Amino acid sequence: MAASPEPLSVDGLSALAAELSEDELGIQAQVRRFVRERFLPRIGRLFAEERFPLDLAPELAALGLLGASLSGYGCAGLSTVQYGLMLQELEYGDSGLRSFVSVQGSLAMYGIHAFGSEEQKQRYLPAMARGELIGCFGLTEPDSGSDPASLRTTARRSGSDYVLHGSKMWITNAPIAGVALVWAKLEGQGAESIQGFLVERGTAGFETPRIHDKLSLRASDTGQLVLDGCRVPESQRLPGAQGLRAPLACLHQARLGISWGATGAAKACFESTVQYLCQRQQFGVPLAQKQLVQAALVDMASEIVKADLLSLHFSRQQDRARQGAGPRLRPEQVSLCKRNNVAMALEVARRCRGLLGANGILLEYPAMRHLMNLESVYTYEGTHEIHTLVLGKALTGQSAF
Repeated sequence: MAASPEPLSVDGLSALAAELSEDELGIQAQVRRFVRERFLPRIGRLFAEERFPLDLAPELAALGLLGASLSGYGCAGLSTVQYGLMLQELEYGDSGLRSFVSVQGSLAMYGIHAFGSEEQKQRYLPAMARGELIGCFGLTEPDSGSDPASLRTTARRSGSDYVLHGSKMWITNAPIAGVALVWAKLEGQGAESIQGFLVERGTAGFETPRIHDKLSLRASDTGQLVLDGCRVPESQRLPGAQGLRAPLACLHQARLGISWGATGAAKACFESTVQYLCQRQQFGVPLAQKQLVQAALVDMASEIVKADLLSLHFSRQQDRARQGAGPRLRPEQVSLCKRNNVAMALEVARRCRGLLGANGILLEYPAMRHLMNLESVYTYEGTHEIHTLVLGKALTGQSAF
């Protein structure tokens, strides 16, 4: 009897490696090794105990992951594709690991890099790239999520300082951050007056309470930013940030990376489930021999391959634009990528959990953990519904907001 053929991986099916350079493949392999060896053996316990492994920050920095897509100031200056591949490997491990890197680099560091003064860049970015200083990004508020223009945090001018009042909610890295990039309106003015302020831990009137009892992103440090008469000097205001355009530019920078990351979570669920189905015997044969099971796997693999190619296509476009060789990536294109890939990953995680049966709810298998994490990824940095309306407006010219 002929031996069964070696199963084809989803990466083998997409042949994505054939589209990648040696440098891109090398970076992918480095981060893959780190996640498999240094992170995956710990994630079950970290998730159960609601702990982020901050001790890994120096290793993440040594891999060039913190501020990877930025140039200068100790940052790696990698391409969009290289950065995306790294994030995919991180979220193969857990969304909390990828979120830590995304917030540090694509939100906090990018905001300083794009809108900060030279003195601010020199002061903060090298330490953040080394993982010695953790940052967070304070835009979302208890009553202001999908409508950031309605934020209530205010900044009142007082001599040469600004006095900040307000609170931010659902802020990744807040409990461990040494500096927070806080967005506030000038007191008595509208969204056009929104400014960015760098608030350091230890500043009077500034607290970062941790949010407990989460059912998602448990291996991520999430908290609030409470600003009660918090006084910051003019030198801590980002001089290049004016209006809502600045924080939205930071979110635009991060969302494409999320599309890569979500696909990594889907691959983790899919690969572990295929392995389980090939070993699990029912009715005298492996479950993988059943037609309904194979149909489900084919559907999932098809969607994962399409998501991979979508991320690669738009990331290549962004890299060409950075080199002045093509059009800039449109916000609607990023919305398409984030919306499609996260919804795909969430559905893959759900179907894998079902194929695993009762075993699917155990931390031993990654599907349920990724499923719970992806429920948050589905919502943050633009909900699925908001990205739907962004695309609807682009396609019709009519705003439904």
